[in-house]
Amino acid sequence: MAPLRPKENVMLRRIRVRLLVLIGVLGFAGVAFGQDKVHEYFNDTALKVKATESPVQKREILSKSLTDMTKALDTVKGAPMTSEQDDAELGRMQAMLQEKTDELAGTNGFERVSDDQLNAFSTYIVQDMEQADKSITVSLVVVLLIVIIIILLV
Repeated sequence: MAPLRPKENVMLRRIRVRLLVLIGVLGFAGVAFGQDKVHEYFNDTALKVKATESPVQKREILSKSLTDMTKALDTVKGAPMTSEQDDAELGRMQAMLQEKTDELAGTNGFERVSDDQLNAFSTYIVQDMEQADKSITVSLVVVLLIVIIIILLV
């Protein structure tokens, strides 16, 4: 192969830089998309809870939502594509979800959420998961796996 001429060399460098920028932008957009899907999932749950009259049904909706998300995280955590750091962050998120489940049911030292507080509790879960996004960081692969599993569960 003949050596590159200066113009070709500059052009090749520009293409590489543009590709790196594009990959970074798409990665950031993918993570944002995944976080939006998780928020949407919990937000939909809160809307269902608020639209339901029966406290028993409200509890069932919340419990199923928390259980499904925990299962999704469990599945992703066991995937070979996740790093040790991803697994640790997923574990933190699972612990948060377990606390919400315990609080809802009144187990493991938590006081059971009263029937008249279930709407507020569903909003609290949404807000808490939004805050978790700021402190828990996982890779793009993990976020996309969570979104896929949520879609399959719903």
